[in-house]
Amino acid sequence: GVWVFHRSTAMYRLGSALRRAAPAARAPLRAAARPCSTHTPLSTFTEDQEVLREAVRKFAEERIAPLSKEIDEGHTGMPAELIKDIFDQGFMGVEIDTDFGGSGMGFIDCLIVIEELARVDPGVAVMVDIHNTLINRCLDDYGTQAQKEKYLPKLATEMVSSFCISEPHSGSDAFALRTKAVEQPDGSFKINGSKCWISNAVDAGVFLVFATVDSSLGYKGITAFLVDAGTPGLSIGKMEDKLGIRASKTSTISFDDLVVPRDHVLGEVGKGYKIAIESLNEGRIGIACQMLGLAKGAYDMGLAYMRQREQFGTMVYENQGVKFQYAELATEIEAAHLLVYNAAALKEAGKPFIKEAAMAKLYCGQVAEKAASLNVEWHGGVGFTKEYGAEKLFRDCKIGSIYEGTSNIQKMTIARMVDREWDAK
Repeated sequence: GVWVFHRSTAMYRLGSALRRAAPAARAPLRAAARPCSTHTPLSTFTEDQEVLREAVRKFAEERIAPLSKEIDEGHTGMPAELIKDIFDQGFMGVEIDTDFGGSGMGFIDCLIVIEELARVDPGVAVMVDIHNTLINRCLDDYGTQAQKEKYLPKLATEMVSSFCISEPHSGSDAFALRTKAVEQPDGSFKINGSKCWISNAVDAGVFLVFATVDSSLGYKGITAFLVDAGTPGLSIGKMEDKLGIRASKTSTISFDDLVVPRDHVLGEVGKGYKIAIESLNEGRIGIACQMLGLAKGAYDMGLAYMRQREQFGTMVYENQGVKFQYAELATEIEAAHLLVYNAAALKEAGKPFIKEAAMAKLYCGQVAEKAASLNVEWHGGVGFTKEYGAEKLFRDCKIGSIYEGTSNIQKMTIARMVDREWDAK
């Protein structure tokens, strides 16, 4: 088409040029304007997915919500009975094949579970998230048939798992590992070192441990090992007394001459970096979804309170200043939702999604913080107490900008991917 400068509005317009163009020239544009039914809106889900969402929400509201305050105020994390119920619901084996006792569903189904649990208690959601998007995924992608047969049936039905990569000296620089695995004459490996900030460690039946077999090789020496709970040399430290997500049990672990057989190597020796980075890229979508669920839960809590709280002869939500706040937040939550499920759709389609996953995690963490903060404000004085639960979500939300890649790490990832795209032009 020919762009024509319209002096009265100082804008470029296509319209006048198209009106003067021949019908044949306009035909391709008319064809392009026809409705296209090949793309499903990211805010819609299948009938089965909506049923799943309703079922998870019902479970969260009826089974988790009554316990959430007690768990948060204690220092014991989730009770064993609740963990068992989560397994019984099938939430811990969403993507595990039915041949291994799982639900045989997809990644988006897994995100729906995480989101709905996080609406009520983000600490419960992160246990389910880590288990599904990190451990189960790594085993499904890289495990041998024997490893799958040994672990996946238990991971789907009864055994919690733990992902062990962070160390005191390797936080954001996750691959500066000091935990060492030395190969023995019989082919086994002896592991020495320690890990910190390890979720699910107290309850885990299996640990996916990353250690280096040769520090001179840098990241090429990193190897992933499957370590069973109770293995001699494995010690679980005290539970961390955390600011938020207190339902999730976080501990330090250490390895003192711990020996693992060679058939407990996941993937290949020296391929641990690839396994970790690929799983964490997917895991970031899971954490983004956890923060999305938190934001939605905080929004619903705050709006429900304002719609029954009267001040100056009118409901709080009817004040224009407040309307502007929840209108803007509703828009941001919708944008966060689209970022999450777009990244998930790209992953499911086998397309590159690293940039989109980083964008989703970065933005969802920011929106969760805003939603949790406004929720406290909307509750007024009672929001500053523990009575209504608003302050709990305010504490829970902060972790979203820290774990599985800080917000600054996400920005670095996004900038790096943008630079690559421009360099390729």
